[in-house]
Amino acid sequence: MNLQHIKVALDERSYDITLGAGILDTVGPLCRDLGLSGTAAVVSNTTVAPLYYDLVRASMEAAGYRVVPVSLPDGEGYKNSDTLNLIYDALVDASLDRGSFILALGGGVIGDMAGFAAASYLRGIPFVQLPTTLLSQVDSSVGGKTGINHPRGKNLIGAFYQPKAVLIDVATLDTLPEREFLCGLGEIVKYGVVLDGEFFDFLDKNASLLLARDKDALIHTVSRSCAIKAAVVAEDEREGGVRAVLNYGHTLGHAVETLTGYTRYLHGEAVAIGIVQAARISQHFGFCSQADRDRIEGLVKALGLPTELPPFSAAQYLEALSHDKKVRQSGLLFICNQGVGAYRMERLKDLTALLEICGIGE
Repeated sequence: MNLQHIKVALDERSYDITLGAGILDTVGPLCRDLGLSGTAAVVSNTTVAPLYYDLVRASMEAAGYRVVPVSLPDGEGYKNSDTLNLIYDALVDASLDRGSFILALGGGVIGDMAGFAAASYLRGIPFVQLPTTLLSQVDSSVGGKTGINHPRGKNLIGAFYQPKAVLIDVATLDTLPEREFLCGLGEIVKYGVVLDGEFFDFLDKNASLLLARDKDALIHTVSRSCAIKAAVVAEDEREGGVRAVLNYGHTLGHAVETLTGYTRYLHGEAVAIGIVQAARISQHFGFCSQADRDRIEGLVKALGLPTELPPFSAAQYLEALSHDKKVRQSGLLFICNQGVGAYRMERLKDLTALLEICGIGE
């Protein structure tokens, strides 16, 4: 079995990412090895639970755990306080105590909400990430960001709370709808553009294998993405400095999601748009060449992802950007790519000019 282990080094909060194909049924022994006890609440949704809950439950029960299912509605539109309360209600009804724990079985929405529930229920109980989408495997399941959306902005309510482990089974991607799969590729491109030029080259050369969901290509891609993110998180757990680089493509991507009510674009699609616009802005400032920009946009297009901002007014974009967590009195912290494989951070005050670069006028 081609198992890979990646450590997220955070002193006493350190944990391992275990990655392979066909390994979801090892979750019970994994939890035993972690020393977890009590009842396991499996938080999932109405799409993922019918596919994988029974497999997880069987593995957990074979390891001696009592298992409680918590099934939520599926979609970014449900990443809110009402749905979060459904988790709390289920935990209270099942009498989970501080000796219990949560398994987050699903994509990024489930991981973020289950993680925030774990961080806040009884002031904190352990949780384990079992990401089943490509986006959550390479991004949201790693690094301890948990939370929910607010009507006026994405992820405005949450906490940094690290999981005890992340178990990634790329075989779960076999059941992922095509659009959801492509969505994850958008987040992967980010790592290559700003942090690893060699990885960008791999993605560029192997786009067709990734689109065909080749297992070896996927294991390498997910593993490298996780290793890159783990290194950044280990250096800057709470986004006080270098971790902000992981927001490359997200500034305008989050604005797109906010303006469209989290319904028109999946997160990775919005990020893909943001990446292309960030490359455009980076070229305008002289940080990358036209050839670099063309390579970035070419890869995004080759992976079947959108590139253009939806047609909202500058005033609407400015309103959405004003609620971005990266905005301070000194301006918006914007992540630019420096060529391909490196980055630089710019504090931008004139957001109207930023939008004009992207072709958004009054």
